[in-house]
Amino acid sequence: MSHQESSVEEVYDYIICGGGTAGCVIAGRLAERPGLSILLVEAGDTNTAYPATAIPAAVSQILGTEADWNIKSEPCKELHNRQLHLARGKFLGGCSGCNGALVIRGNRHDYDNWGLEGWSGDEVFQYMSKAESFRNNSWFDAEKAAHGYDGPLITSPHNPAPISSLVLKSYQSMGMPFIPDMFSTGKSAQGCGHVVRTINQGTRTLATDYITNSLGQAGISIKTKSYVDRVNLETNGAGELQANGVILQDTTGQKTFVKARKEVIISAGTYGSPCILLRSGIGAKEEVEKLGIKSQVDLPGVGKNLIDHLVLLSFYEVSEPATTNDHLIWHTGGKEKSLAQYKTDKTGFFSQFPFGTFAFARLDDKLADSTQWQNATRSEGRDPMGLLPTQPHVEFWNTECYSPKYMLKDFPNDDKYAFAMATEFFAPRSRGDVSIKSTDPTENPIVNHNYLEDPLDMLMFSEACRTANEIATQGAGTKDIVIGSWPRTNKHHTFTTREEWESVIRSNADTCYHPAGTCKMGKVNNPMAVLDEKLRVRGVSRLRVADASIMPSVIGGHPQMPVYGIGEKAADLIKAENW
Repeated sequence: MSHQESSVEEVYDYIICGGGTAGCVIAGRLAERPGLSILLVEAGDTNTAYPATAIPAAVSQILGTEADWNIKSEPCKELHNRQLHLARGKFLGGCSGCNGALVIRGNRHDYDNWGLEGWSGDEVFQYMSKAESFRNNSWFDAEKAAHGYDGPLITSPHNPAPISSLVLKSYQSMGMPFIPDMFSTGKSAQGCGHVVRTINQGTRTLATDYITNSLGQAGISIKTKSYVDRVNLETNGAGELQANGVILQDTTGQKTFVKARKEVIISAGTYGSPCILLRSGIGAKEEVEKLGIKSQVDLPGVGKNLIDHLVLLSFYEVSEPATTNDHLIWHTGGKEKSLAQYKTDKTGFFSQFPFGTFAFARLDDKLADSTQWQNATRSEGRDPMGLLPTQPHVEFWNTECYSPKYMLKDFPNDDKYAFAMATEFFAPRSRGDVSIKSTDPTENPIVNHNYLEDPLDMLMFSEACRTANEIATQGAGTKDIVIGSWPRTNKHHTFTTREEWESVIRSNADTCYHPAGTCKMGKVNNPMAVLDEKLRVRGVSRLRVADASIMPSVIGGHPQMPVYGIGEKAADLIKAENW
């Protein structure tokens, strides 16, 4: 569908499709130049419409509501055909307003492995620091040089509950040395420490801080409750395809065309960005044509290469009262008292996200007895998961209370206390895909994650879960207080084999909400690359993608800070080309 200049309702220099983490960063940074006009398009409402986005421990008030995209995976064959709830923030600020608030940057070699100019670990780490304004406290031994101090995103350490300090001792006794701020440096493959959070004085800091503070909001226009139907393409004077604007659809179904003088940037996330490209005729030719869409650019990689982290939470009852924070939330009157405390001075249970201390680990020694591991193919210097010896295989952390999200909703009653050991494995070999059912922009995509399709993924994950159980039940800090699994109907604490843990995984593993890779960057000779190293869509000028979908492989960490870094990098790339 072509649009003439006379039918244009609005014109902007830049149109950013998606008001989540990366979109807000790009809008805020571009607005630093006076005189530019920037349109930020968001399908959901403003973040202020959902006050829970500012409360660190109030995520349950967002997930599963209208503030969540509520995407459902296709049945996961290796997880007993379960369909997983793939939560995504549907409001201004996106997942920055409903995630775990964790600042875990990954390993520097995660980015080096991409092999793309401008995306080395050192370079991406600098961009992540640019986003940050770190506020330390007296007890935390921070790696000062690893942090930024001038960015819009305020970060600070998490004050651990008693159980977290005990788990920290258990990690160390099981061979993971204490490196207090290791998750900020990206240099350790084995160790434990504390994790900085995007929380300051009891309030979550969101990506919206980029567009509501002094960075230059005067140049930014925001359209909420507006879906991006598709990018409009035209042929320029040189005969090349270029983006010249977007077709938007409001909640009534009304469509309008908005013109972009300079560029269109898609930042709708790993699930959303490939859908916008597909609706625009950019993707595998057969895939778009079967939906009645004219093929504009035959890019077979759009929507492919979907990667995610799986997590398993295994809960344990403890014998010591008030070791965990269950009395502050689940015991009689606890939630009411904690809410009153938070409303009074923004302290207490709701002022922090209830994850405790963290660890990275390599499992080479643990897998030495596996012929499957020993016989697996590997490239020189790398293990079968494609990792260097300097990259962690897995991450462990503890919760500071019971969580009904992942297990049976069997809350600890007034004299019971429970915590979980969480296990997340970092470099899955399995890949999935994202596709669209129709041209309707309000319809959620088809998401096939294909979790654990590669047998080595299950081997690594089951060994990791077995190790987490050993940390809880044999570690120096927790072995004397763990008195069994919670709920007591489970017997996880007695499991000793990978096969037993494989069974638990199939019934209970869930997404860690870390999807990536569906619009991946790559070199010219990579036929599945959607973007070049400057985030430009192959075969179309004036069109970029910037969010977690651009990652060629998922990082060994949590994607929040990498996506802030991607937004910062994208803004600099746009400035370099256009200013």
